Amino acid sequence: MADPILDRLEATIRARRDAPADASYTASLFARGRAKIAQKVGEEAVETVIAACSGDAASIVPEAADLLFHLAVLLADAGLSLDDVRAELERREGVSGHDEKASRTA
Repeated sequence: MADPILDRLEATIRARRDAPADASYTASLFARGRAKIAQKVGEEAVETVIAACSGDAASIVPEAADLLFHLAVLLADAGLSLDDVRAELERREGVSGHDEKASRTA
């Protein structure tokens, strides 16, 4: 099931991919390359974990939003989309997490 806000976010990210780096933060990420985008995903993931451990549930939300944004930028940079992630989640639906994990390591 598609999510309208995430689909709009993805469309905005794709629209800004070829914009001048000084025109938007998103464009500046693309200009800096995939390694920098991936680094930002890592930073946002760590900040989300820290927020989750802080005891303040409300602090998780803005960090999770940052994480989703940067992940969407990374996907776009790799020529992937949220639909690719949705398809993978659908493929996994109904499969035990233990079984799915084992299938990746086999």
